[in-house]
Amino acid sequence: MPWRQVDAMTERFQFIRDARQRLVTFTDLCALYGISRVTGYKWLHRAEQSGLDFLQELSRRPHGCPHATPPALATRLLEARRHHPSWGPRKLLALLRRQDHRRGHELRWPARSTVAELLRRNGLTTPRRRRPSRGHPGCPLTPMTAPNVIWTADYKGQFRLGDGRYCFPLTVQDGFSRYLLGCRGLSGTTTAECRPVFERLFQEYGLPEILRTDNGVPFATSALGRLSQLSAWWIRLGIYPETIEPAHPEQNGRHERMHRTLKRATARPPAPTWRSQQQRFDLFRDEYNAVRPHEALADATPASHYASSPRLYPTTLPPLEYPPHFEVRLVSANGGIRWLRGWVNVSHVLAGEYVGFEEIDDGEWDLYFGRMKLGRFHERLRRVEDGRGRLARKRVQV
Repeated sequence: MPWRQVDAMTERFQFIRDARQRLVTFTDLCALYGISRVTGYKWLHRAEQSGLDFLQELSRRPHGCPHATPPALATRLLEARRHHPSWGPRKLLALLRRQDHRRGHELRWPARSTVAELLRRNGLTTPRRRRPSRGHPGCPLTPMTAPNVIWTADYKGQFRLGDGRYCFPLTVQDGFSRYLLGCRGLSGTTTAECRPVFERLFQEYGLPEILRTDNGVPFATSALGRLSQLSAWWIRLGIYPETIEPAHPEQNGRHERMHRTLKRATARPPAPTWRSQQQRFDLFRDEYNAVRPHEALADATPASHYASSPRLYPTTLPPLEYPPHFEVRLVSANGGIRWLRGWVNVSHVLAGEYVGFEEIDDGEWDLYFGRMKLGRFHERLRRVEDGRGRLARKRVQV
């Protein structure tokens, strides 16, 4: 036998029937149903006035709103918007205030957000198109166990020199030894300016395994896999670009701490000219590496723990090599590839580069650039979805 299910409506019907039979006092009847006498009289009065069909819960929505925008004012705002479709809520309010001021009227004007909601409800605004955010592989977990395993790079916040020009210091450091490889003042954060700096460092100290940066330009972009022209060049050299999570500078804490010392020693106050500021950077770098004791190194100097990388900088870029079971495609100048007589968008950053596809299921492929996984390619949809950029060292050799 199933359990008897009782809801609130059934209880109210039964309460009304028992109250009309008057077998017990009204106080005892309310106590039997576990309600107060005020509630009991309310339901009994509603049943006598409107019938049993009106025992449903009534809406608690208020009948009016004392601070609502007056309909006449709302109409004026909508008419002003239709006459000026490019004007926002602030300008519309200013226009109506000016008109009423001339007429001597004093109204209680709504807030800008209220006018924006009024325009939205009446279909007079267009939602702003949001750019899709690229996925991130998460917190970098590669340990700094030896020199040249991980280099870190970042721009120290720009500051104005004495002659009025802005200086953007680009700093590169070895993560294990804290050795400051380079500190160069640049005029902007462009690939054209920072790439020669990295070339000189690679020629002098060799190549690291990983280069860890933040998500700003020129290290990363909003393209597939957060690749930029600079990070794509690193991959061609056999360097894996590793980015910290957005808004988490503590994940590159060693570099940020070095920036604090750099700013205090070289930019307070800034030098009057570009050449003198670069001389300060060079003197600081020599002292930081070879003279200044570092507490994290047991008061040793970074220079005593650093040695150049055995991986030499090649004179020409080596070709990317993929396993034999990969499907290899050349990315055209428009950032796409040909797939089964169709066109698939990949990334304009990889124009002129070869990418590899590894089939993992029927119609599903993992997309790689070198040893970096960029995303998942759906053959039926002919669309590449952003992946997490995991490092595939064992599966793809560069």
